[in-house]
Amino acid sequence: MNKSITLTPLIHRGTKQIAIKFDNDQKTRVFVKSYKDIKWSQSQATYYIGYSPFQFIDLKLYCRKAGFILNRDAFRNDEIPEYIPNPIKRHSGRKPTMKILYQYLPKNHQFLLKDYVGYLRGKRLSESTIKSYGFFVLRFLDLFKFKPVNEYTNRDLDYFMTKVMAEENYSISSHRQGISAFKYLTELCGFEEFDASEYERPKKSRYLPIVLSDREVLKLIQVTRNLKHRAIIALLYSAGLRIGELLNLKRSDIDFSRNVIHVKQGKNRKDRVVNLSETVKPLLNNYLMTYEPRNFLIEGRDYKSYTPSSVRNFLKISCKQAGISKRVTPHTLRHSYATHMLENGVDIRYIQELLGHSKPETTMIYTHVAQKDLNKIKNPLDLAVERITNIANGDEKVLISGN
Repeated sequence: MNKSITLTPLIHRGTKQIAIKFDNDQKTRVFVKSYKDIKWSQSQATYYIGYSPFQFIDLKLYCRKAGFILNRDAFRNDEIPEYIPNPIKRHSGRKPTMKILYQYLPKNHQFLLKDYVGYLRGKRLSESTIKSYGFFVLRFLDLFKFKPVNEYTNRDLDYFMTKVMAEENYSISSHRQGISAFKYLTELCGFEEFDASEYERPKKSRYLPIVLSDREVLKLIQVTRNLKHRAIIALLYSAGLRIGELLNLKRSDIDFSRNVIHVKQGKNRKDRVVNLSETVKPLLNNYLMTYEPRNFLIEGRDYKSYTPSSVRNFLKISCKQAGISKRVTPHTLRHSYATHMLENGVDIRYIQELLGHSKPETTMIYTHVAQKDLNKIKNPLDLAVERITNIANGDEKVLISGN
């Protein structure tokens, strides 16, 4: 006969808890004590856990696996969800749905997340940063939704870094974002045992940008038959725009008389002006007369802003048609713009201004991929062959094969 475990309401230390009652035999006692976050109250003479509607589901599954019957009749009037959504793994190709995760958070955890978002807005962080930080905090709250907020510790943060950031193989840049998100969260909570201020962000990976040749850029534009798509590629390259900057442009931001594009509130809330290519002007005029955008320069359906995913999708198709095997993203066109400017002799300080970089060190990465100066450097092997050939007065051709 299956043994029964009974749950009853408990007010302990001024907080609603769930008391766990059972026949005091060794097997059942070991089973109950093995449940995560279980506590013993000496004054109440009972095991208990923090109250949450989701706690009932977790306990039900826990008891079912071991053949125990869970009696929760004392909580019959409580609103208890029927299930917990299956965890959605990043490495399975599906990202966790923020709406679903938020929906299944306990109310206290939902309130904390709302306070957190408001706290970040008070710090004047950008909406994209708030969304990124909020996602990691939401994942954290989801992982510890059965634990009272005021009992969070740094051990919970360490566990999150292991179970989520490491096991789901997040990138170094995402890991850095997660640390930054938790620094703000623990600052907001103000718990002594829950403090990420000393956590160190992992060092950034330094990758050289992928760059297209000028011939590849022209081929990419030429094979793109759709007029809107062709205009997008031409603008991304000729103006060195970030994808978000392009999609936020309005018609009024294009000044044909002065041949400039006004980029308003780009990264780090900076305005800047970039050149409008003479070659692109006829293409852009053709696009404007054909599509007649109302709100944004580049529009999707119902005059709404075009989406980054749409740009990435058609760019992938155009690269295939152009025979380009490199991994090309919209940002690759910006990298190519900066590198070609440097190769054409434009001072790096001007390139920094045109790209909207805050620090010159960011722009300096393009000096590593520019070909103009590299081609001036003689390879030591070539010099060795040339020197020995000169010594022989050209009578004998030196070959590295030894023949």
